[in-house]
Amino acid sequence: MASIIRELHGQLVKKERSAVEITQEVLDRIQALEPKIHSFLCVTADKALEQAKAVDAKIAAGEEIGLLAGIPVGVKDNMCTKGIPTTCASKILENFVPPYESTVTQKLADAGAVTVGKTNLDEFAMGSSTENSAFQLTANPWDLERVPGGSSGGSAAAVAAHECVVSLGSDTGGSIRQPASFCGVVGMKPTYGLVSRYGLVAFASSLDQIGPFGRTVEDAAILLGAIAGYDPKDSTSLKVEIPDYTQFLKPDLKSMRIGIVRETFAEGLDPAVEQAVNKAIEQLKQLGAEIKEVSCPRFRYGLPTYYIIAPSEASANLARYDGVKYGLRVPDAENLIDMYARTRAMGFGKEVKRRIMVGTYALSAGYYDAYYLKAQKVRTLIKQDFETAFGQVDVLVTPTVPMTAFKAGEKTDDPLSMYLTDLMTITVNLAGLPGLSIPCGFDEKGMPIGMQLIGNVLREDQLFQVAHAYEQATEWHKSKPSL
Repeated sequence: MASIIRELHGQLVKKERSAVEITQEVLDRIQALEPKIHSFLCVTADKALEQAKAVDAKIAAGEEIGLLAGIPVGVKDNMCTKGIPTTCASKILENFVPPYESTVTQKLADAGAVTVGKTNLDEFAMGSSTENSAFQLTANPWDLERVPGGSSGGSAAAVAAHECVVSLGSDTGGSIRQPASFCGVVGMKPTYGLVSRYGLVAFASSLDQIGPFGRTVEDAAILLGAIAGYDPKDSTSLKVEIPDYTQFLKPDLKSMRIGIVRETFAEGLDPAVEQAVNKAIEQLKQLGAEIKEVSCPRFRYGLPTYYIIAPSEASANLARYDGVKYGLRVPDAENLIDMYARTRAMGFGKEVKRRIMVGTYALSAGYYDAYYLKAQKVRTLIKQDFETAFGQVDVLVTPTVPMTAFKAGEKTDDPLSMYLTDLMTITVNLAGLPGLSIPCGFDEKGMPIGMQLIGNVLREDQLFQVAHAYEQATEWHKSKPSL
């Protein structure tokens, strides 16, 4: 399957279809499917049609348009959009309308992309199933009784259900790659600092990164190219030249060295997932890649390390929601402290409160050295393991998630079981590396399975190369849910 973006772009420039027609078709599909899927918290139909008309006017005037012009895009609802609600799926921000635009959504607008709406997520991006949203449950398009993954479940489900062509998510510990795996789409978490976080509502600032979802590798590559780049408004933004990622999409993998991370094929891995990923690795070998096993011995420490660092940063970041500056304020408080307490008690959901409490405890006097400082030291060791591995190979391979999508409600009363779904993805965020999930099969229930590719710092080009070669040699990306 060729790039959907390129296909639509060709139709637009040849005037076979208009941007308004394409946008209206997507809006009609959203209207038809949303009662089942619930991907979107907010559909911006009027704005989308305005943006589409502007693209059609450019074409009519004989002006050149970029690849993303007129392409319907979904945006995770934790990225600020001027004049459009940005709720983070939380009651505390239910009525918040940002006075400014995030860098990534501004770049989309500048590229002529059509934003069709804001997608659902776990509240403040804290979760692995999108069940922590304060407003609605998003369903997996492959099985409406199952979760789409999280926290970017709305963005992944919207792409899988063809409610938009591509979408943006954010990834703090796997929140793009895990739902991409569950929903059978391509999801990329870029190198930390490659994409600006300005206007992204912070969860854990040293881990958060915005990235693309697409139904094909090339679509994800096109979208990443549009949003990546240095931003003076973000102090963690990298000053690097952004290549055209699509030029690295080749059909073979000759001279590519791929490492299988030994520690990820262990106890707890679903046999169907293990079989599918092993079959995919065999396919990579047939495409010319040199395959070898490598060890990242501290990989298993990623989960406890993450669940100290991320909640600690969250407890600091979420302190701003106090009922004073913006968002929810509970009335009739007896004093300032009472207003803080009642506003947060009513505004935050159970999972957010849990993480704030864990983080506050880990940062408190007497526990900082024992927990937070130790976690940061282990984080350094995890980075060193990756550095050693990349001395031997170019790209690493693991399963994206140890299992396929589970039923809604199955893990809500067992937070630890929920956290384990991010086992394979968390270390990539801790090390600041790029990671990509690509569909590589289905289990016996017909649910998608994802393979994770991990690259060295700023080697998104190699991830796209491996993923594209695999995609073109297989049929998995052509499958779609029967909705």
